[in-house]
Amino acid sequence: MQLNKIRHIYFLGIGGIGMSALARYFRLRGLNVSGYDRTPTPLTDQLQQEGMHIVFDENPDLLPANIDLVVFTPAVPPTHQGLLALRQRSIPVMKRSEVLGLISNDLRSVCIAGTHGKTTTSTMTSLLLRKGGLDVSAFLGGISLDLGSNYILGSSDLVVLEADEYDRSFLQLRPFIA
Repeated sequence: MQLNKIRHIYFLGIGGIGMSALARYFRLRGLNVSGYDRTPTPLTDQLQQEGMHIVFDENPDLLPANIDLVVFTPAVPPTHQGLLALRQRSIPVMKRSEVLGLISNDLRSVCIAGTHGKTTTSTMTSLLLRKGGLDVSAFLGGISLDLGSNYILGSSDLVVLEADEYDRSFLQLRPFIA
């Protein structure tokens, strides 16, 4: 998958904390970002204010045309009507962890693993590196009060990531530092 050829990306489960960070990454790069989530939340409201179109009904008739890539979270059941319809349209479908791996492959990844404390440690690491003069990017598992988001856009080749064990997601990452 060549991410630089994508123009419209669709997220199934866009309101999840990891999914919304990816959605913000792509939106900040000028892509058309839309998606589905089961229920509206303050986070989905904020994503809509940032220019993302979100629906809260899995009716396949609500799916936009011209989608280049679908990103889904394993929390979306395989029987989801939208997911089934998108697969029938032969649109590439990838897990969130696979897309995060693609994004970070060409970057120096600072990967934070562990049973507990990944979000806190990732946020503190990101903040300390930025305060130390390194303009790192970060995909966080929560909204950082200091940084104001769960995705931080930086200009360096360093990115801070949570190496999440759920669904073996961390196997998609190539840490520079772990």
